Amino acid sequence: MDYAGGGPVEIGSGFSALAYSFVLGRRQEKMMINFRPHNVSLIVLGTVFLWFGWLGFNGGSSFGANLRAVMACWNTNLTAMFSAATWTLLDWRLARKWSMVGWCSGAISGLVAATPASGYVTPWGAIILGVVTGVVCNYGTKIKYWLRIDDSMDVMSEHGLAGVVGLLANAFFGSTYIIGLDGVNTGVVTGGWVSHQWRTLYVQIAYILAAVGWAFTMSLIIAYAINFIPGLHLRASEEAELLGMDDDQLGEFAYDYVEVRRDYLAWTPAKAAPDSGEHNVPQHERHGIGAHGEMLMGKSPDDSSGEEHTGIGGDRHAIKNDQSEKV
Repeated sequence: MDYAGGGPVEIGSGFSALAYSFVLGRRQEKMMINFRPHNVSLIVLGTVFLWFGWLGFNGGSSFGANLRAVMACWNTNLTAMFSAATWTLLDWRLARKWSMVGWCSGAISGLVAATPASGYVTPWGAIILGVVTGVVCNYGTKIKYWLRIDDSMDVMSEHGLAGVVGLLANAFFGSTYIIGLDGVNTGVVTGGWVSHQWRTLYVQIAYILAAVGWAFTMSLIIAYAINFIPGLHLRASEEAELLGMDDDQLGEFAYDYVEVRRDYLAWTPAKAAPDSGEHNVPQHERHGIGAHGEMLMGKSPDDSSGEEHTGIGGDRHAIKNDQSEKV
C-alpha cells in the first residue's frame, strides 16, 4: 500500500542521495568557517510553500473531490504537525533552545511520511506516525557521521527514512474504511493490522526492500558512469572548492559571507604549517590577492587538519557527536 508515492518519490530520492554522496565524497572543510544555515527566513518560507503544495499532492492522489481526499489532507497536517513538534523537542534537549530549522526539518519529514500513508491510515494513526517520524528522522541524521558521508541537506534521513516509516505505518494503521471513502476502492484494498490484515506487514517490507535496493543500486551505477565521462565529473576541482562555486563558475557572489570569510583569513595569523596532504593549488591562482593567498598556505583559523568531520554550526547532532568523540 503506497498512497502517493512513498516508494518511487521519497525512498527513491532519499537513497539516491545516499548513493550520490558515496560517489561524490566529502567537502574540504579546512577552509570552511561557517556551515550554519545562512538564511533561516527563506528556510521557513520554503517550508510553508512545501506544506501548502503537499496538500494538493496528497489530496489529489485520490483522483477525485471525495472524502478520501479530505482525509488525506487532514492526516497530512496531523503527521507534519506532530513530527515538527517532536523534532523541535528533541533538538531542545541538546541546546536548551528552540530551533526553527529543526521545526522545518521535522515538518518536512512528517510531510514525507504522510505521502504513502495519508490516504490509508486513521487520524489517530497519523498522530502516532508523526511522533515516530520525528524521532526516527531526527536520530537518523547521525547516520551520515557513522557512514562518513556528506549529506548536508539530510535527504537520506528526511526523505528516505521518512518514506520507509510512512510505508510501514500502512501495515499497522491502514484502515479499510479510510480506503473506502473514495467510493471506488471499497473492498479492493483491505488495510493493515487495525483491519486484521496481518500479512500486510510482510508485503510492505518486501516493497520497501525492493524500492531501496533499486533506487540505491541504480543511482550508484549511474553516478559512477557519469563520473567517468570526460567533462561530466561530479566533483568540483580542488581550486573551485577553495574559490567557491560562485567565483569559479560565475565570477560574482550571491552572499557576502564568502568575501567576509576571505577577509577573515587575510588578517588571522596561521597557527601551524600545512599538512603534506593539503591542497596544492598555487598561491597566485587561489584568490588573486596576495594577503589572501598567503593565508591559505597555513591552516584554517580553527587549527583543524581538515581530516576529521567537524560539526556543522547549525547541526546540533554534529556538534554533540563531535564532543562525545573528544571525550
